[in-house]
Amino acid sequence: MNSSVISQVFRFILLVFVQVVILNHINFLGYINPYIYILFIVLYPIKNDRIVFLLLSFLLGILVDIFSDSGGINAAACVTIAYLRPIVLKWSFGTVYEHQTIKFNNVDFGSKLMYISILTIIHHLILFLLEVFNFSDILLTLQKTLFSSIFTILLCIIVTIIFSKRTK
Repeated sequence: MNSSVISQVFRFILLVFVQVVILNHINFLGYINPYIYILFIVLYPIKNDRIVFLLLSFLLGILVDIFSDSGGINAAACVTIAYLRPIVLKWSFGTVYEHQTIKFNNVDFGSKLMYISILTIIHHLILFLLEVFNFSDILLTLQKTLFSSIFTILLCIIVTIIFSKRTK
């Protein structure tokens, strides 16, 4: 195994652990929860096999569901953003993505913020729509999506800044 695979396995395990042990117990103001485990999907290498990526995204979501007793909603949201990720990458980074030359640490902050924000909002919208599963509570769903997305985006940006490898 090369170091890239080892770092991906470590990131997968660490994000699931942090989500399940710490972040699932945060319920700020009754409806704000951070879902930082989606960083695995956000940071997964572009050049790797897409089928393996979709399977890993499902495994990520289902593990969080098992520990959260949430019935598969995290798995559905994770697979959806994993499937839509190439579209979001192309829309956020343009031709750099088409040539698969993205170095996440070297892209400008605006593109990185847009990429993380779009994937987070899609994930949270699907997650909370499936959680509530009632259109009469659409305002509550949108409120939970907005505030949890803001909190998750901030945490994801902070984590990527703190743990980014400095390149010169």
